[in-house]
Amino acid sequence: MGGVSRRVVFVVYPRITALDLVGPHEVFGASGGYELVVAATDAGPVASTRGPGIVANRSFASVRGAIDTLVVVGGEGAFAAAHDSKLVRTVSLLARRSRRVTSVCTGAFVLAAAGLLDGRRATTHWSSCDRLDEKYPLVEVEGDRIFVQDGNVWTSAGVTAGMDLALALVADDLGPDVARAVARQLVMYVQRPGGQAQFSAQLSAQRVARDPLRELQAWIGEHPAEDHTVERLAARVAMSPRHFARVFRAEVGCTPAAYVEQVRVEVARRLLETTALAVDEVAVTAGFGTPETLRRAFARRVGASPTDYRHRFRSFQPA
Repeated sequence: MGGVSRRVVFVVYPRITALDLVGPHEVFGASGGYELVVAATDAGPVASTRGPGIVANRSFASVRGAIDTLVVVGGEGAFAAAHDSKLVRTVSLLARRSRRVTSVCTGAFVLAAAGLLDGRRATTHWSSCDRLDEKYPLVEVEGDRIFVQDGNVWTSAGVTAGMDLALALVADDLGPDVARAVARQLVMYVQRPGGQAQFSAQLSAQRVARDPLRELQAWIGEHPAEDHTVERLAARVAMSPRHFARVFRAEVGCTPAAYVEQVRVEVARRLLETTALAVDEVAVTAGFGTPETLRRAFARRVGASPTDYRHRFRSFQPA
């Protein structure tokens, strides 16, 4: 699809997740616009936690000259790698020669250990976001994002999100037409924006122990346009508003208002993806009432406008 001109160096180490390497490697490779290097402390086999073993075709010491994109791969071994002072220093030195620095999944821990995420927004696999936030307080962790760009540093969530990140980088480098061709070849979405949530509201919420609250969550999802004030919701489960708000937050992990907004955003996303409803109709159906309220919620939770989201994700063919 294009002449090879940009060098991408993948940093690997023992116990990586194979797909964290292979997925982005395939995206870059399918574009035809990159020289791909898999580098480790020593050239040769590198163990992965699941799937096939990986072979590094270069040692770190043999990687000389400028690098276009540095990609630190993730996996269970990332936590040990982040405590390997020699590896962390190597990543820091490679980053200085790189136009762009990225990580897949828990590879963010290695970047953080090298100080490359200090003062920056970043993400990682949802299950490790709290750990990243606690261990590296100078990093602004955005746990509900597929990938995050802050300047020349890009980080992604887990596994297949690394492919979304790579596709975004291809689009940034070689243009949207090349990215679309790669997506078609690999049967990928074109393309999930970084602001898309890693999980639905129901999956991201804590599992509740009380039957009435589980039933209430299901009812909210089925009736997004209803009046979901604390008073109305509390009445449905026969609690006082104050007690209900306290119990809901303890059980679900967020306030009732925040949960309702998550559900409504999720409903709006589905409508934007699968119907030809106008944005103002989507706003009413999803329970936001006005397009402006919908836009504000999307800015907070999706990082894109409803119109931009539809442009990227719609599965219907407009008339």
